[in-house]
Amino acid sequence: MDTQSLVAALLGWVAGFVTSIPGGPINATLMAEGPRRGFRWCVFLALGAVLMESVYCGIAFAGFSSFFNSHWIHAAIELVSFLLMLWLGTKYLRGAPIPGQHRVEHFVEETFHPHTAFWTGFLRVLGNPGLLLLWLTVIATLLSRDWISYRWGSKWPFIAGVAGGGMVWFSLVGWGVSRGRGRLSPRALARLSQASGILLLLVAAVVGYRLVELLARGRTPGP
Repeated sequence: MDTQSLVAALLGWVAGFVTSIPGGPINATLMAEGPRRGFRWCVFLALGAVLMESVYCGIAFAGFSSFFNSHWIHAAIELVSFLLMLWLGTKYLRGAPIPGQHRVEHFVEETFHPHTAFWTGFLRVLGNPGLLLLWLTVIATLLSRDWISYRWGSKWPFIAGVAGGGMVWFSLVGWGVSRGRGRLSPRALARLSQASGILLLLVAAVVGYRLVELLARGRTPGP
């Protein structure tokens, strides 16, 4: 594996781990069902969740596959990523759900009626459209800085890293609620969610500063 692939995999792992922390349907399910169903059930729930999250991540990559050929489009995407980071960071800091999340989630579950932990995790992520929005934002930000590329040598290691990071987080939560004897509380998860919101706001501030600096110089970002 070359350096570009290793960097993409590492960035994917960090992104997958951090974006799994905010309160969402999987964390809520683990907190509610994990103590009763046990760690094995939590692991299968996590496997289904990270599979669907990897699909969302792949869709986000496909959406940007040809957008960076134009300097103006490049600059516009940086602006959009700034606004989305700001919005998502505020939502996570306040602990507020993404609009429409619960409605879509309930519709998906009522339609497919999952009977296993794996499919429960898969469908609950499918019913959370805010995750696709989040991955569009993250990938736009990373692509616009050339930290990753949409070539295969960068795309697949990044997606694999996302799956690995998410799996580690959900497994830790599953262990904490099923075998940790109450060591992982809802309040602790809420604080971690707020920390993720602060991190997203800091990233938004960096993106915003770079945009202002570029506009002040009278030029647009290069590819």
